[in-house]
Amino acid sequence: MAEPPPKLPALRDVVARHGLSASKALGQNFLFDEQLLDRIAAIPGDLEDRAVLEIGPGPGGLTRALLRAGARVTAIEMDRRCLPALAEIEAAFPGKLRVVEGDAMKRDHDALMGEPYAVVANLPYNVGTALFTRWLSGEAWPPRWTSLTLMFQQEVAQRVVAKPGTSAYGRLAVLSQWRSAASLAMKVHRSAFTPPPKVMSAIVHVEPEPMPAGVSARVLERVTEAAFGQRRKMLRQSLKGVPGALDTLEALGIDPQRRAETLSVDEFVAVARALS
Repeated sequence: MAEPPPKLPALRDVVARHGLSASKALGQNFLFDEQLLDRIAAIPGDLEDRAVLEIGPGPGGLTRALLRAGARVTAIEMDRRCLPALAEIEAAFPGKLRVVEGDAMKRDHDALMGEPYAVVANLPYNVGTALFTRWLSGEAWPPRWTSLTLMFQQEVAQRVVAKPGTSAYGRLAVLSQWRSAASLAMKVHRSAFTPPPKVMSAIVHVEPEPMPAGVSARVLERVTEAAFGQRRKMLRQSLKGVPGALDTLEALGIDPQRRAETLSVDEFVAVARALS
């Protein structure tokens, strides 16, 4: 039988003892509800002895939930104020938590982890989208990460899972869906956070799928950047700066008078394949 997890002091007490407050500059908002945190940790499935990368753990609310679920956690934290609180968790779960001080944007996550890993994070609002697009970009596929379970502002989460023809559909949706399955796993009310943010939040779960053959990720990214960079314009206008794109539309039978948000992910993939 598995040993019960060690009893740690309440997170609110830890935060108070260390004099921690959420930093607006770092995009921090703390979650204290253990039941909610356990539900988030359950989204990627069984984490027993799985490697998990967490970005911006803060005082460690989600970190504790991941460790309770049996994960081996590597947490990257740039706020030095939070390190003593994380050190207490590290001591309570010997050999299960590694805290890395620094900027997650400047680290090579694959090299740091050294094995396949799941990413689970309440991402700081100011770097969330940049980290997400980095994990989804590049020619190397499948990635070393096995899934991404990420908290975003609800508006960003809706852009990740958006369907063609909706106002939220854009580059982020194509990037998230052309070689991955993306779903909205849970909504989180603003009142769950301390301090409450001005906006609602939601958790997105992404799992990699086989990459379509004959497509360059770089070409697809260039096509979507051009198409959605001028999303109110017709494709014949927005794509005219991409060599061969207008001829490709004609060859594929895609009306150049359509706008970017009307093209399905498969149609963008077909354009990129022809241009690759």
